[in-house]
Amino acid sequence: MTIKRIAVMTSGGDSPGMNAAIRAVVRTGLEHNIEVFGIRQGYAGLLSGDLNRLTSFEVSGILQRGGTILQTARNDEFKTPAGQKKGLRRLNEQGIQGLIVIGGDGSLRGAETLHKQGFPVIGVPASIDNDLDGTNMSIGVDTALNTILDSLDRIRDTASSHTRAFIIEVMGRNCGYLAIIASILGGAEVVSVPERELSMEDIAAALADAYVRGKSHAVAVIAEGVTYKSMDLVEYLKKKSEVGFDIRLSILGHVQRGGSPSAFDRLLATRMGVKALEVLLEGQSGVMVALDGRDMTTIPLEKALARVRPIGQSYYDLARILSR
Repeated sequence: MTIKRIAVMTSGGDSPGMNAAIRAVVRTGLEHNIEVFGIRQGYAGLLSGDLNRLTSFEVSGILQRGGTILQTARNDEFKTPAGQKKGLRRLNEQGIQGLIVIGGDGSLRGAETLHKQGFPVIGVPASIDNDLDGTNMSIGVDTALNTILDSLDRIRDTASSHTRAFIIEVMGRNCGYLAIIASILGGAEVVSVPERELSMEDIAAALADAYVRGKSHAVAVIAEGVTYKSMDLVEYLKKKSEVGFDIRLSILGHVQRGGSPSAFDRLLATRMGVKALEVLLEGQSGVMVALDGRDMTTIPLEKALARVRPIGQSYYDLARILSR
């Protein structure tokens, strides 16, 4: 089958670089004389039939923009068999012959569902958590890390001025990649992630040790996915006189998702967008494009979604060694 019309969507949480991936898909499509339609609002837009043709003009000037011009939304209806059939109907009504889904775990599970029902689908990993297995990096991770580090550096300045310890909560519901890397590159004294959660007692001990050693400040990076609330941790630490430091909390929140994508994310998203369309034209389906070393490759969606991408032991070792 010769593909002449495809669609692209962004779904789930937004990631800096999504627009670069959309742009790459559209302009690679133009190179192959393929019509590319953008689906607005993710799977919600698919079910409502909100598809519009994208030309070179529509994707001009979006390379440097954060967020996604196609917007994104959560949708529960598509998780049902009836919703999936409705989605397939909408694609067929528009004559769409292939779909590229840019998003994280939930978004790519939806893509896998369409693939299993016989519709050609390619996934592009875009998740600041870097939790998708089989790829060295997902779109948006590098930008989010730079945003976290900028905030951490600024907080460290004021922490040192007032002899304070800051608890900094970063995103990472199921995967602590952002927290562990930010702790290494930001010089944190302690880090707690879902994969290796430290108790409140352990965090208090680490901060107390930093105080005794004469440090003018201390930083604890906490991933949002740990079992205790950051506010509860702060209240616990304030009751521990041996900690020494005045305790403050900073929850970075959605600032981590925004901003202009870094050079790395622009290049990664561009390469992944081009690769996604190329493998779709080759007849592949049910795969996710992935960065393997410096090369672009593909991995079955089923394998990519089988587990949360693990954090290498070397990163835990670095965080421990450098925290001194």
